Amino acid sequence: MEITDKAANLAHETFDNIASATHQAVEALGEKGEQLQNAEQHLMKNCRGYVRDNPITSIGIAVAGGFLLSRLLNNRRKPE
Repeated sequence: MEITDKAANLAHETFDNIASATHQAVEALGEKGEQLQNAEQHLMKNCRGYVRDNPITSIGIAVAGGFLLSRLLNNRRKPE
């Protein structure tokens, strides 16, 4: 009986430790997710401000990016 009780107690302690670690991990991930959302909102606000203040430059960057992306994708599709 004594061995069975010790094993049961050890199993309960292990389960409690795992549950505690899982809870801490969930809290940490929740905080990081919130931080990422805040960073995304801040970045989008900055981008909107840049585009509003520099519309011609923004269009040039978008056109250049689109051109480069189309070249990269076209080169991938052509058989050699």
